[in-house]
Amino acid sequence: MSGPLSLGYFRLNFSGFMIVMQVMSSYVCKIGMPDGRIVEKEFSGDSSALLRESLEEQGFYVFGIRKKGWSLFGAEKSRTRLGGRQFLTFNQELLVLIRSGLPILKVLDTLVERTEPGGLRSVLEEVRTEVRGGAALSEAFARFPGQFPHLYIASIQAGERTGDLPVTLLRFVAYQKRVEAIKAKVKAALFYPALLSLMAGVVLVFLLTFVVPRFTQVYADAAMELPLLTRLLMGVASFFADYYLLLFLGAAALVAFLRSAVKTERGRNAFDQLRLQLPFFGGLARDYAVSSFCRTLSTILAGGIPIVSAFRMARGTLNNSVLERRALAAIKHVEEGAGFSPALEKMNFFPTIALRMISVGEQGGSLPDMLSDVSEYYEGLVEQRLEQLTSIIEPLIMMAMGVLIGVILLAMYIPIFQLAGTVQ
Repeated sequence: MSGPLSLGYFRLNFSGFMIVMQVMSSYVCKIGMPDGRIVEKEFSGDSSALLRESLEEQGFYVFGIRKKGWSLFGAEKSRTRLGGRQFLTFNQELLVLIRSGLPILKVLDTLVERTEPGGLRSVLEEVRTEVRGGAALSEAFARFPGQFPHLYIASIQAGERTGDLPVTLLRFVAYQKRVEAIKAKVKAALFYPALLSLMAGVVLVFLLTFVVPRFTQVYADAAMELPLLTRLLMGVASFFADYYLLLFLGAAALVAFLRSAVKTERGRNAFDQLRLQLPFFGGLARDYAVSSFCRTLSTILAGGIPIVSAFRMARGTLNNSVLERRALAAIKHVEEGAGFSPALEKMNFFPTIALRMISVGEQGGSLPDMLSDVSEYYEGLVEQRLEQLTSIIEPLIMMAMGVLIGVILLAMYIPIFQLAGTVQ
């Protein structure tokens, strides 16, 4: 018996005594549809590179591919994307070694030796194997889209094409530093309010779970008439004590439902639209999106990538499906011959001052530099908004916590005051 036999993902080929088995892997791909939608779908393929090539031939724009599923003999070895700090450190070391004049294979050997055993080291070993086999550095990185973002690969490719890879890497390192700095500021601004909210919740649960029930038992033994506020609080505490497990499960189910709803196209669109319309937070999201988009686009254009390709790459940094669809429409206008700033104006998103600055840069032939200036300006606005948010939220949380605790204590002690008055 000879000839291939297709069984699901396995292809058995009986030729003499030889059995050839091929296992196709599953990949989750974030792709741009021809109608402007950005969706995540699961595909099967022999490799991420071949799958990316196939999807692009079909007219899709591939933002990212990550491997999913199980291998034939057990769980697939997971390779998560490198953390921001780890990725920055890696690029700084790569830049220093390349600028020292070492051959690329020697650079990779050094990086492998300096990296601790784990996911990154195994990836670098495979990258080294690909480069030793004749692949360019960008091609080797492109085989691991889960670890190296498409923007980074495109920057490396542009540096290889122009022959100034160290300059390109230096530019990307500066970009990565700025991105990590603004992320750190966002996290720092939100950490203390989140901590206060957590402590307020813990105190409230403690009062309702341990303090109020003890007062309730005392008042029940005294058989006294309780005021309305005390009865309401005792009812809330009793309900919480009787149904805390149900409340916890309900909250967990609600969170799971919202997370799954946001993953759908309709749910994500609704959530992203809501983000833009929220008071204060909508402006913060807008300024952050403008800053990220302009910073990314400036870095890509400075690397020598054409405006349309750079626009497509930077579109993903908007991190909002509503804005990404508008950006796709703007890209079509640029492809049809419209100017860059008029195309951005049609998005009905960019502030007037940003459009004017970009228009001046476009007309003066200094678009990358002007985009960098726009990014710095809106990064400053983001920092100001974060400072305002912190200065507003912290006292509000403290005030709310004080009011809640005060109401609980007042409701518990009013009957005692009434009892003391009656005795007198």
